[in-house]
Amino acid sequence: MARSSSLSEAEAGISCFASSLPGFRGVLKHRYSDFIVHEVARDGALVRLTSFDLPTECVDVKEEEKAAPSADADHSQALESLGALCGDADCDALRGLLQRVAAGGDGDVSPIILSADADKAHRSAVHNFFKKNFKFLVTDTVEHSDGVQRCIRVRLGSGAGGGRGGGGRGRKRKNMGGSDWRDDRPFDSRGSSNWSDHVGKFLRFHLYKENKDTQEALGVIGKMLGLQSRSFGFAGTKDKRAVTSQQVTVFKVQANRLTALNNRLFGIKVGNFCYVKEGLVLGQLMGNRFTITLRGVVAESEDIIKTAVDGLGKNGFINYYGLQRFGSGSVPTHLVGAALLRGEWKTAVNLILDPREGERDDINEVRKHYKEHGDIDKALRNFPRHLVAERAILQCLKKCPGNYLQALKGIPRTLRMMYVHSYQSYLWNHAASMRVEKYGISQVVEGDLVYNKECPRGEATSVDTLEADNGHTNSSEIDLCSEAQPEETIQLVKIADSEDLLKEIYTFDDVVLPLPGSQALLPGNEVAEIYHEMARKDGISLTENAHGVKEFSITSMKGGYRRVFQRPSDFEWELMTYTDDSSSLAETDLDILSGTKPTEANELVSSGISDHQSQDKLERPSDTSMPTIGSSVLENKPVGSPETLPTKLAIKLAFTLPASSYATMAIRELLKTSTSVAYQKTLNC
Repeated sequence: MARSSSLSEAEAGISCFASSLPGFRGVLKHRYSDFIVHEVARDGALVRLTSFDLPTECVDVKEEEKAAPSADADHSQALESLGALCGDADCDALRGLLQRVAAGGDGDVSPIILSADADKAHRSAVHNFFKKNFKFLVTDTVEHSDGVQRCIRVRLGSGAGGGRGGGGRGRKRKNMGGSDWRDDRPFDSRGSSNWSDHVGKFLRFHLYKENKDTQEALGVIGKMLGLQSRSFGFAGTKDKRAVTSQQVTVFKVQANRLTALNNRLFGIKVGNFCYVKEGLVLGQLMGNRFTITLRGVVAESEDIIKTAVDGLGKNGFINYYGLQRFGSGSVPTHLVGAALLRGEWKTAVNLILDPREGERDDINEVRKHYKEHGDIDKALRNFPRHLVAERAILQCLKKCPGNYLQALKGIPRTLRMMYVHSYQSYLWNHAASMRVEKYGISQVVEGDLVYNKECPRGEATSVDTLEADNGHTNSSEIDLCSEAQPEETIQLVKIADSEDLLKEIYTFDDVVLPLPGSQALLPGNEVAEIYHEMARKDGISLTENAHGVKEFSITSMKGGYRRVFQRPSDFEWELMTYTDDSSSLAETDLDILSGTKPTEANELVSSGISDHQSQDKLERPSDTSMPTIGSSVLENKPVGSPETLPTKLAIKLAFTLPASSYATMAIRELLKTSTSVAYQKTLNC
């Protein structure tokens, strides 16, 4: 049964704090620019947008692929070969395309669709034929509107005078016997051989975006370039309500095509181009650097704020999976995962498709109509494309009515497996809360799982990694970013025994808890029982497969481990005043590039850095006196501020977390309040 509200922190197992220090009031993400994220690449470099310059390396189009066919070019022998391979109809269609191109129409030459071809091996032979005989043409495969039949689309390549072949979209039309072919999808550059041998085949660039999730931003860029979303690679999706910078790769696209888009992109910019040999996949990052501004700060005293902020920097927080892990809708993704683990395929499908509260009215109307009438065609016409799971299920049910398992398998693998990973995270959160409630965080206790410090250096175990998927993912529904992944490559773990406790070689920082799986140890103390107890309540066994589908069984997954406790690194903070709620209090990459500074009226009240950092890295101002803090209206106003505007307090925090940790959980520890969207909205009132 669908829920009427989104998941609360307590329901997600988030119930403990690392310290008993009092919190204070502060508003998270009052503006999307209050949450700035910079990816930390695998080499430790901070990913920033700093340049729009083209790379020094040039991609030269191969000479034999530059020119379109001339009017007197003789392709008779190749056309005869195609006729033998595909038939006269396809031969005539290609002849017409060649004539249009030779006549000088390469600026607007529509692609052609060859005859339906169910034989994949034969389609491969046709693709290879064009690569060999018509280097200025590019082919890909499209499907019939029935979702079953396949055919080959042929278009003019990007090197042959530009035109439609270099990008853009086809048109859905009647062709080859009057059948509807779905050639309205973006062209795919993967099959093109139009690339210099001496340059890396992937263009890597920095994607800067404002108030858009990663998939949405890449969808816009892909549409402009005529590329499918699967042509792009990235290490992790970033928050939507934020300003973020991250690395992205795209296969065989010249940098000048991307940089030309910047003037047409809204809330998105691309730059820092270079060509590399390999594309990015999920999880290939070290972490993220956060710059978070909390507005409307209210506390009883200055000391409470300073103590709380310093405490977060020094003591850290419980490394819970944040609410993003369980989706933003009223149907938490771990409930879908639980249905999958029980083998209740129809229930899982209904949880994904049924009406839910808190969603846009137009989408919910589509859900309601489908639930009442079962009209798949109408639902597919009206569901927006970002509802990837819903659309995939319906397309499969249209082909195979009543086959709910097959419909679930139609969801892109990354997304469908994330439902099960979400359930693992649900168990982990509850286990972490039990561990902290029962034993505290001051020491290791017998039976804890810890990193094995006596393990030979270099001997490590790699736990489950999410496979990069060639399909789309619905990032507005579920957190697919690397911060949410349960995977770490860590030293082998062991169960701490009495001898380990006597040696005192382990601290609470070394304690991990498992994400259950066939190769993951459970703790050797009472915490282990919470896993089985929670799973039993949900009708799930952690030791037996309740059905024959391996990918939806915990016993078929390796499992993994996650630190119970996390400290932010390179921790810095500033306490400042402001008067205008719409003013920017932190610089974005675009601000720096354009020379825009945060509002000059803002005054720094006080600041601090982590103990282990150099004091001159962020100097404390000489005058740190602060007005009385008891409400958002202060007695002392910054010089020059309008008398009608109340002066308010804000805290700007900057810190780095590994890819497996959530900044929202750090903020929760600081404020000692819920990070749920519903609660934060009440603070904005």
